[in-house]
Amino acid sequence: MSGSAVVSPVAPRLQRDRYIVPDVARGVAIMAMLVAHAGPLMVGQPWATAFLQGQLNDLASPLFATTMGAAAAIVLAKAGADVSARRTVIVQNVIRGVILVLLGLFLSTWGSWIAIVLSFLGLVLAIGTPLVLLGTRALIAVLTLVLVLGAPLNELMLTATGPLITGGERTPASFLLEWFFLSPHYRVTNLLPWFLFGALLFRIRFGGRRAGWILLAVAVPAWWLGPLWRGVTGEEFSASGSYLDTLHDAGLVLGTLGLIMLLASPRRRPAAAAVHAVFLPLKAIGSLSLSLYVFQVAVVAWMSANGISYGITDPVAWLVLVLGVPLVGILWWRFVGKGPIEWLIGVLSGRYRPRRRAGIAPRNAAS
Repeated sequence: MSGSAVVSPVAPRLQRDRYIVPDVARGVAIMAMLVAHAGPLMVGQPWATAFLQGQLNDLASPLFATTMGAAAAIVLAKAGADVSARRTVIVQNVIRGVILVLLGLFLSTWGSWIAIVLSFLGLVLAIGTPLVLLGTRALIAVLTLVLVLGAPLNELMLTATGPLITGGERTPASFLLEWFFLSPHYRVTNLLPWFLFGALLFRIRFGGRRAGWILLAVAVPAWWLGPLWRGVTGEEFSASGSYLDTLHDAGLVLGTLGLIMLLASPRRRPAAAAVHAVFLPLKAIGSLSLSLYVFQVAVVAWMSANGISYGITDPVAWLVLVLGVPLVGILWWRFVGKGPIEWLIGVLSGRYRPRRRAGIAPRNAAS
């Protein structure tokens, strides 16, 4: 879901930061997802690793939605003021969103233990891309509105329509309600703000060391507010989609983005080389994010069908998911290039055109 580079008059370091950050963040989101999905294969692990796994699980989806928003903003910025080009980008992203919804439904039939997020992200992409065309103030207003209304709206819809997804035959309406408001895992109401936030960061050219420190300064208290509140009130956890849960996600996402911004702005050449060595595999993994997502679902489904099931301890299977899957992605990126799912979705949405074989004239070529 990466966007194309945009020629910009900003300073070279800031411009580099603006594109490195979403690329690397996408790779971090994929690695976080792999660790989270491999967690059921390491039952009884120490508290420290279980805690880290839980944080990575909470980080993956909102961080990925953030990178999607940044990518949409980058592509729309490339279109510039050309109304036709902007309309094309919106249509392509709506088509991509529909494909992601259908792909998510298809993957959910494979028998894995993974809670598939692609349908939610597809809706976010289709709804969020036109909103990126809003002015900066309007975009901030919409982002704030969705953040404020999301949690109470989720509770209201759960009370009013929850039985539609818990009993009887599933209908298109029940799926839409689940995707937008009622899912215990993800919701459009909680992922759309992150998409808009990613677009906003690109819009205001937010990057560099100072931006990194600002994000970290916000992230730490945001992350700690949940444990502090639970300590005061005695609550055991924050409901998914609640304000405290959103603050927790904010601490994780902003902290990750802040660290990437700081690392992406080294002041000395040896440090820059070290950062490049760390960032390169993450950028490779991020460039094949959809293909790796589908691949890991296939691997987990194969494991489930062959007795490697949810709730066991199998270090080898854990390593296959956490190290083997990304290694396949890095090798594919190095020797093949674009991911197969990225290529296919690009062709279906009109973003890419299949290459014709050399020496074969187009069918409609003039004779």
